Amino acid sequence: MPKEIELPQIPEQEQTPLVRDLVGIIEQLAEKVRQQEELIGQLKDEIAVLKGEKKRPKFKSSGMDKKTETKDQGSDPPNKRKRPGSAKRHKTQQLTIHEDNKISPEHVPEGSRFKGYQDWVVQELLIGTHNTRYRLERWLSPEGEELIGQLPDALKGQHFGPMLRGYILYQYHHAHVTRPVLQEQLQEWGIDISSGQIERILNQAHESFHAEKQAILAAGLEVSSAVTVDDTSARHQGRNGYTTQIGSAYFAWFESTGHKDRINFLKLLNPGPCRYVINDQARAYMREQKLPNGPWRRLRNAPVKTWADAEQWQESLEAWGITKARHQRIATEGALLAGLLQNGVPEQLAIVSDDAGQFNILNHGLCWVHAERLVHKLIPLNEQHREDQAAIRKRIWDLYAELKQYKLAPDDGWKSQLEARFDTLFTTKTRFETLNQMLKRLHRNKSELLLVLERPEVPLHTNASEQDIRDYVKKRKISGGTRSELGRRCRDTFATCKKTCRKLGVSFWEYLIDRLSGTRQVSPLPSLIRQMAAAK
Repeated sequence: MPKEIELPQIPEQEQTPLVRDLVGIIEQLAEKVRQQEELIGQLKDEIAVLKGEKKRPKFKSSGMDKKTETKDQGSDPPNKRKRPGSAKRHKTQQLTIHEDNKISPEHVPEGSRFKGYQDWVVQELLIGTHNTRYRLERWLSPEGEELIGQLPDALKGQHFGPMLRGYILYQYHHAHVTRPVLQEQLQEWGIDISSGQIERILNQAHESFHAEKQAILAAGLEVSSAVTVDDTSARHQGRNGYTTQIGSAYFAWFESTGHKDRINFLKLLNPGPCRYVINDQARAYMREQKLPNGPWRRLRNAPVKTWADAEQWQESLEAWGITKARHQRIATEGALLAGLLQNGVPEQLAIVSDDAGQFNILNHGLCWVHAERLVHKLIPLNEQHREDQAAIRKRIWDLYAELKQYKLAPDDGWKSQLEARFDTLFTTKTRFETLNQMLKRLHRNKSELLLVLERPEVPLHTNASEQDIRDYVKKRKISGGTRSELGRRCRDTFATCKKTCRKLGVSFWEYLIDRLSGTRQVSPLPSLIRQMAAAK
């Protein structure tokens, strides 16, 4: 874009007709230059496409969800709304006062009357070391038995208190402070701590957190009729891996693995011990996935049975003569799905994703924001293409806005109208053939995009999952990846606890200190998930 021309201020007495005409000509020329620059940019895009170049120009987010946000009934008009945080309140009324310091005027004349106090509250943070020496008494009983005093439960095996350990965990997992910086900070404050000790605090003796993390998934799936899912890359031991997120309004759960496919996702979604089950549900899935007749006949006649681990299941597949990779994959997916349902995951659970194939199980729904993004990213080759693309995107936004309204007040008559509008929109023929093919593709996904018409509680997008998983992207940019299995496990566990605390309205800092000190005044997160769901 050309630099905008700033004309100098011309005094009114000097603005002769000739001067005004010249200023008008300059402004017209500047507008023409701007239009030419824009046209040149569009032509460069078209040349790049015709050359078959892989790189595409960067696009800003379409902002579809923001453009279709509905205003609450009775809300203030946009021009009268106050900025966030501007509401008047007593900013220090809720503060706990730890110290009162009374200050008298320098000189009070005789006969003056005392009129009370004018309060001035100052907030401060105290940072310093507090070292405690526990002197464990040693006694020798008459029988010769040595008796020694015992440390508090929160300190057994630890030379650092729960507040310090909680601070280290909070800074590392919540504030994304790296270990070297964290060590330098603590040493400057007078804490004598090594990098190895920080490593142990971050990664060891966290079995209670790991157990609570797994219980979060079980409770979340128990109370959620729909979940959104997403994944992102997460390096481990110098190799590319992936982190999968599963979440709803009540919880967020993370697990990192070396690869991603449907078998991996079925294992992650399982809240209990992983099982391989052959029953009618498993056979129905295999038939739906077009398992060839030979393997299908062997599995159809197999008795109902459960396998406890992957090795036993693999041996059974080979015993049945099912050796091809594709056949084994379909059979394994069906067996895992049946085991998932046997472990209590409801068959009606809706899973909303960005159309990644591994998530397409149970009642699958598609994210509208990702679907619209496919249209948004198409590169038009001429003005007609641009016009048609803009028109289609507007119609998608309009339909999306109505679906959001439908969620608030479902109606059978409205449902039929929305289905008809969907068909009309995604069978439209435009002058942009690539757009036509994209609309055809989206129309084939009608049942997944319109799942909300059958299940109004199902989310229309996966924005919550993308927001939850963003911490992994930050972590990847700062630290690269994890090195030990303990490190990877702790990263997933504390991310799960932190994000779930946020959704439940629990302070992650208070949660950490509560668990490390053993006070247990913060209820278990799975219990809070069930309470929150029951209250809605």
